[in-house]
Amino acid sequence: MKITTTKNYELIAKLNKGVQDIHVKEYPEYFKEYDYESIKDFYKANIENENCVFLLIEEENEPKGYAWIEHKHYKENPFKKAYQSIIVHQLNIIEFHRAKGYGSYLMNEIYLIAEQKGISKVELDYWANNSLAQKFYRKHGFTLYREYVFKEI
Repeated sequence: MKITTTKNYELIAKLNKGVQDIHVKEYPEYFKEYDYESIKDFYKANIENENCVFLLIEEENEPKGYAWIEHKHYKENPFKKAYQSIIVHQLNIIEFHRAKGYGSYLMNEIYLIAEQKGISKVELDYWANNSLAQKFYRKHGFTLYREYVFKEI
């Protein structure tokens, strides 16, 4: 098993299908059906962002999943202090490999990246109906510190 950084936006777009399908199933009012070309173009436009890193996890040269993280600099303002964090925008393991620990390997790599940058906070969000994500991130010690709520009118 190896984890590397990648700029292969085409591969990331292909690996994104599983997580996009989950989002469409759980929240069809918000998410579009998976469209490789538009998702590929999105990643192509974002993969060169110097604050973003795309991690690829492979075993025997076969991709098993990826993580998209960003080094975020929050500026001080009259209400909040400045701080930095690593934000996990996406983490996806191919469905039939999810029980093999690849997600945990990626998270451990993310913690290492944060530590190397002197950053003590890793942040992420997930949709409330995504019980797999909730269970996974709680297992990794993530705790709730902010909630977004809505009301349909």
